[in-house]
Amino acid sequence: MSQSHQQPALPKCPGCEEPPAAGDLFCGACGYDLSAVPARPGDRPTMAITVPPAAPEASAASGVEAVRWPAAAEIDSSDVPAPVHRPSDLPGTDSGGRPLAEQEQVQGQVREQAPEPEPVVGPEPSAVPVRHDDRAEPGGAEHSGDFALAAPDPRTAEHAAAAAAPAAGGKLCVACRSGRVDPDGYCENCGHAQPRERDHMEQELGSVAAVSDRGLRHHRNEDSFAVSSTALPDGSPAVVAIVCDGVSSASRPDEASAAAANAANESLLESLARGTHPQQAMHEAIVAASEAVNALAQEPAGAMEHDAHRHQNAPACTLVGAVMAGELLIVGWVGDSRVYWVPEDRTQPTARLTEDDSWAAQMVAAGLMNEAEAYADERAHAITGWLGADAYELEPHTAAFKPDRPGLVVVCTDGLWNYAESAEEMAAAVPADAQENPLRGAQVLVGHALDGGGHDNVTVALLPFAVRPQGAGSACETV
Repeated sequence: MSQSHQQPALPKCPGCEEPPAAGDLFCGACGYDLSAVPARPGDRPTMAITVPPAAPEASAASGVEAVRWPAAAEIDSSDVPAPVHRPSDLPGTDSGGRPLAEQEQVQGQVREQAPEPEPVVGPEPSAVPVRHDDRAEPGGAEHSGDFALAAPDPRTAEHAAAAAAPAAGGKLCVACRSGRVDPDGYCENCGHAQPRERDHMEQELGSVAAVSDRGLRHHRNEDSFAVSSTALPDGSPAVVAIVCDGVSSASRPDEASAAAANAANESLLESLARGTHPQQAMHEAIVAASEAVNALAQEPAGAMEHDAHRHQNAPACTLVGAVMAGELLIVGWVGDSRVYWVPEDRTQPTARLTEDDSWAAQMVAAGLMNEAEAYADERAHAITGWLGADAYELEPHTAAFKPDRPGLVVVCTDGLWNYAESAEEMAAAVPADAQENPLRGAQVLVGHALDGGGHDNVTVALLPFAVRPQGAGSACETV
């Protein structure tokens, strides 16, 4: 499984105050990013702020050798004991070390004026700043021993003004909205980890749209997608959607899914524009994606010496794709990501167009379990086919369909279909206007998975399929 940095155990979530489970990176109740909670700062001694003793000259001039503490007053009408003394009852000095201007005697006695202090060379007392952080200035530590104050509050006007114009190309922290983000993705002011670009991705291209989200449990998004369009040699359009899911137990799964999606997309665009049959083009695209993932496993000669396990744990991912070209719908896949068909007329039957390369699917195909029993087993999602240098054998699956009615093609990872497994459940989750607004439909489906728990990365692409009114009949061929 993917390794993640272990944060210290927290008694409760900072977002909703619910106690998180041990090892959780995100709060199961509100989804708060627990990995972003800063470590508890080390203890700093608390310094008592005391009044400096009276200057000897002032004491001698007033004839007072020591402070005479006044007796406590009687309890007043509120039955609350009066204070033993008041600040005006005692001699003292101001923050600049000069004697106070006046001294009052207690219990209504005559107020006497203190002798005039010697002239002080320097700014007027009102202009002398009061500081308790003189270690911030050179030589301050030798004079007072006070500890420096904590970092300035990022919400203060001075700090916000300084950060209002970050350096060219710099980013502002999403947490404190004032600190700049360093190259490692952390705020230089508050230390908060910033959202990564792949945590949530959306793309809309004409009539096709895709959305990918990290989910609520994973510390990174290991899914990837590619959507594109091109023209066939006869000038008719072709639309492509590729969705890949990184295998978490492999190394660099996020790189594997991105490499596979990009390679498959580029291969399809090139083959379709050349006039290759869409089903053959899909087969070639899966092979090209496999080669791109295999290339990630190639390391310099010295890299294996200190990490021999890495060669056995090559980058890997699954792939599923769909192509709309002419009147054909072509799907291709390796692994357990899926394609669903949802007709525009919801009274018509829906269908799942792919078969999983998984332990559960094998058990059902062999007649050893029914589907409910197989997918209830803890081994259900163990995949038997994937792209990667350690795959047993690459077996790309492709299928060609000729729909006779308009509908919606749903291409998704198991992060979505775990919460809408059957074709009927998926159709129920798809919003009614997804045919006209595929981006919003994809957003709603990702939200459906997050509302269900978001235990995995979630990626979905939607392709509205339109047919000519005179089209009749349907055909399907699977290899």
